[in-house]
Amino acid sequence: MNRPWKIGIVFDTKKIYLGGHDTHLAFRGLPNAEVVALADSNTEKLEERMAAIRAKRHYTDFIEMFDREKPDIAVLTSRSPVDHYTQIRAAAERGIHVLCEKPMTNDLKEADELIRLAEKHNVKIAVALLARHALVFRTMKRMIEEGAIGTPLTFYGRGKEDERGGGEDMVVLGTHILDLGCFLFGNPESVFAEVSVDGRPLRRSDRSITKEPLGPVAGDNVFATLHFSNGVRGIFESRKGLFRKQVRMGVSVAGTEGILSVRYDNDRKLRLSRTPFPPEDESVYEEVPLIETRTIPGAEVPDFGYLKYFTDNNRFAAWDLMRAIEEDRQPEANAYNARTTLEIINGVYASQLAGRVIPLPLKDRKHPLEQKEMD
Repeated sequence: MNRPWKIGIVFDTKKIYLGGHDTHLAFRGLPNAEVVALADSNTEKLEERMAAIRAKRHYTDFIEMFDREKPDIAVLTSRSPVDHYTQIRAAAERGIHVLCEKPMTNDLKEADELIRLAEKHNVKIAVALLARHALVFRTMKRMIEEGAIGTPLTFYGRGKEDERGGGEDMVVLGTHILDLGCFLFGNPESVFAEVSVDGRPLRRSDRSITKEPLGPVAGDNVFATLHFSNGVRGIFESRKGLFRKQVRMGVSVAGTEGILSVRYDNDRKLRLSRTPFPPEDESVYEEVPLIETRTIPGAEVPDFGYLKYFTDNNRFAAWDLMRAIEEDRQPEANAYNARTTLEIINGVYASQLAGRVIPLPLKDRKHPLEQKEMD
């Protein structure tokens, strides 16, 4: 693409969500990328946001921005999946490619429709599932494939397990963890889960009051097991109220000859335990050096004053999307990945309510908590 990429940012700061991930800065300083406009219904302190994003023009309505500016790529920054369907649909119908915050949507029928539209209009949808771009997890994947821990046996991940523990944690943070399992081992074949509320089994009528708009969510204790095609077992769990001033969110992969682990703290170090024994018999870990070989030619060195994990990997996500459009391929973290993660989450609820293993992908596209009865 010889002309500059035209980027439109949808960043509505009137909507109050939890902390952002700097998705609105993903394209800043990338070569041949021009932020033509910002869509934000909030005009207070607008100049500061315009300057930070380096946006040339401002709109209060994203549809007007799409129609007048005709950007090549729209960046959708909302944390809430309930915002994304209308935005992605509008972009796809106009032939605009998308970089979207996760979760892409909370509804499988919506996910199916967005993918259909993207295919129809030859639009690429990248989703900010940043583990697929992160050096620490790409290194973990390479080491597993090279046999650093022998034959992989079990993937184990937790959410933050704070006041959102359980269903809300699974949707917000579990989306990252579950997608990481798919990144490492492919899409799972089935899920079996237990979900409870105040110590009793989840009922279809249960609903959690969530801190953000997330759609149907329930349960304060989730324990789910996944079966991957290569024999690896996956475990995800989240229990409400376990957070004690130390990040609990993390992943470990145990194999026949060792264990690889990452805690989702600010450092996100990769640690290796070289042992053929179970983890309770050997707890000595060494830090694995992370050597970055990827470069973005001509890009500015980012200094946004935010967590480096998000700064770096948002930029790699943006760069990869531009390359994916040019090469007519799917982005490394895409709508199909986001849909698979949503299927797992729905499968967790379906398994609890049906009391059995649920094959994946799901045949029934309606959310299990909104169904009248299970097949």
